Amino acid sequence: MSEKVQIDSKLYQAGLAISFLVVVAGTPRAELPSVELGAGMFRIEAELAATPAARQVGLMNREAMAPQHGMVFVFTEAARHCMWMRNTLIPLSVAFVDQTGRILNIEDMQPRTETNHCAAAPAVFALEMNLGWFAEKGIKPGDRLRGFDRLPSGR
Repeated sequence: MSEKVQIDSKLYQAGLAISFLVVVAGTPRAELPSVELGAGMFRIEAELAATPAARQVGLMNREAMAPQHGMVFVFTEAARHCMWMRNTLIPLSVAFVDQTGRILNIEDMQPRTETNHCAAAPAVFALEMNLGWFAEKGIKPGDRLRGFDRLPSGR
């Protein structure tokens, strides 16, 4: 293959890749169902990430999240799941939660990092809220959250 044909081929492939990225970036985010959860006297409106695709995207590329809003991740099995913040623009706190709704541990996470934040014991759920939300409300490990018994299983 001549050098010109190789260069033209590479430019064509690069153009396709850029076109794909533009289409994906311009695609509106699929609406996730919302569930109502509770922590102490506080009501939480959480988006439900119960599918592999929803769990993979999580709160990536969002610039803000309203107070009292969050995202609950539903895993397929109890395990020491870990979270990270790649492409996540807002600082978050995550509570790892067991099958009974008991908080195992809470981790603070900084935007755009790949540091793993893991459950201290087997967790079935992870609840992400704005950074410091749990501490501001006096919610701590060992506390029970409401509404987790109504969540679907992750699939």
